[in-house]
Order: sequence, then structure tokens, then C-alpha cells
Amino acid sequence: MRIGFVVNDVKTEATGYTTTRLGCEAVNCGHETWTIGVGDLVYDPSGTICAHATSVPKKRYKDSAGYLVALHGKQAIKERITVDDLDVLMLRNVPSDDFISRPWAAGVAAEFGRVAMRNGVIVVNDPNGLAKAASKMYFQLFPQEVRPRTLITRNRSELKEFAREQGNLVLKPLQGSGGASVFLVRPDDLPNLNQMIDAVSRDGFVIAQEYLPAAQEGDMRLFVMNGRPLRVNGKYAAFRRVRSGGDMRSNIHAGGKLAEATVDGTALHIAEIVRPKLVQDGMFLVGLDIVGDKLMEINVFSPGGFGSAQKFTKINFNRYVIEALERKVQYMKFYGRNFDNVDMCTL
Repeated sequence: MRIGFVVNDVKTEATGYTTTRLGCEAVNCGHETWTIGVGDLVYDPSGTICAHATSVPKKRYKDSAGYLVALHGKQAIKERITVDDLDVLMLRNVPSDDFISRPWAAGVAAEFGRVAMRNGVIVVNDPNGLAKAASKMYFQLFPQEVRPRTLITRNRSELKEFAREQGNLVLKPLQGSGGASVFLVRPDDLPNLNQMIDAVSRDGFVIAQEYLPAAQEGDMRLFVMNGRPLRVNGKYAAFRRVRSGGDMRSNIHAGGKLAEATVDGTALHIAEIVRPKLVQDGMFLVGLDIVGDKLMEINVFSPGGFGSAQKFTKINFNRYVIEALERKVQYMKFYGRNFDNVDMCTL
């Protein structure tokens, strides 16, 4: 199998990233593996998609740290490849990371991926589905029973009225990730609400969301592959993120701490409710962020944390993702392009 991973920038990939782990696993499984930065993509005059891509010299690596050293090292293989000749193109860039500093890069991977898909490459997640998920507004298209009550607006008066109605709520930007510009608003904070709105609305629309008391205990990231919770030997690809100190955010790079997850009937019920739309939109691999009996977010662009899940389960979930991609490639080669009535997300 020839597989390409599209990332924001090859130089900024890190050892603990799930994309790095997937790349290492693909190489160790004997596959030709290329890493491509968003800015490395090329639409050729011939009508094909190409890329200035990077690969590694060895056929096997002990761990993702060694793989990354090779990817960034002097012996790394750098070639202009034809993306249309790949079997799989996995879009693993995070558009929100480029939204401010490189706005030109935010949606380009999905655009190039759409053309590559036209030429027979298996592209995951589906670029047409990713285009719909370009902002957190995508989350509002899922069934209401799994979502907190939410207002999205730039109107200051509406935000203040919603705050008075809710008592406690969370303010965050429609665009963005990683817990940046996220505020917990309590009744005592209303006199300072103008300043919070200014901080969040600086870059666009504001999400005002019902505060869930269960968030005191952090959240759980549950991975879903092919529309189903990823489960191996009775263990789910999942982990919990617990707040640190008084910070309301449980994101790891916002100070949260890791803990083992218990995937109960409530979490599985939530996954089942959102499954039809995830499959319909071609979302091969996603991360569900669950608080209590609600979803806080659905990460469809580059869900991370396989290393965290492996820490508690002792299972290398990367291998099972690569094996799932192998099955898609085998199906494509057997049936050619005559699979219009088959959802590739479920294979």
C-alpha cells in the first residue's frame, strides 16, 4: 500500500502526535509512506495532484521517536510524487491551527483531496465531509439530544441575555482549538462579560454554550473508526482528560492531566446516535469528546491521543487503523471504482 499523510507542516510534526505514530506503524507494516505538508501540494498542468513529499530511509523503526528523527533527518527521502498514484491519502492537518497565521492553508487540503479522490485515491476523512466541518457549526448538525444548549452569534445583547438565562455558560470562538480564548461565565462574572466577548469575538463568531456540571470531572476522548467505537480485545481506544487546578479546560496542552477512561453505556449510546451522520459524511476516524451524557466536540480533522489510549490499555491502536485502510485498498483493487452503492467509511 502507498499511503500519504497530509499535515500542517512536516517540520512541526512531533513524536507524540498520532499522525507520527500512524506513519511509523505504516512503515513497520511494510507500506510506502509519505508525509506531505499542506504547502507541499501541487496541482500539475497535466491535471494530476502531486506533492513535494518526505519519506524515511529504513523499513522498520523501534518507535515513533526514531521514525520522526529519520523523517526530519538528513537521510530523509524527499521527492516530488504523484499523489494520484497513492492508494490512500489521509488528511491529518488541522485547519484551525492555520486560521490566523496562514489563512490560505486552512481549507486547501480538502480541496486537493477532492481532486485526488476524483482520480481514484481513497481519501480519508472524506474531503467533502471535512468541508462541511470547517468550523464548529458542523457540531450543530448532529442530533440535539447529544449537544449542550448553544447560541452562536456576534450580537452582544443576545449573548448577555443568554448568559442571564443560563446562569453558568462557556464562551469560545467558532474557529479555533486547544482551549484558546475559552471562558467560564458565572453570574458574578456578568459585569466583566463585555471584556470576555471582546476577547472571543476578535476573530469571528462567538459560541455561548450551556455549562455542564459534569465538566468538573473532565472529559473523555473516545475514538470512532468506520462509524463504530474502536475496540480491540474488549478495550476501547479512549482516555480521560482531567482538569488541573482551577483551570476549567481539560485539554492536555492547556494543563489537563490524563486518566484511564471507563466507556459505559452512556458513551456508547452517544456514539450510536452520531454514527449515521459520521458515516454519511465519510468520517473514517474521529474523536468524540464526551462530558457526562453530552458531546462537547467532534474532532474530525486530526483526532489525537492514540498514545494516551495505549498508555492505559496497552494496545497499539495504530495497527488496527492501518489494517482498516489495507482492507479499503483491497476492496478498491478487487472491485475497481464500481462501488457507488457502498459506503467506503464502513469497510
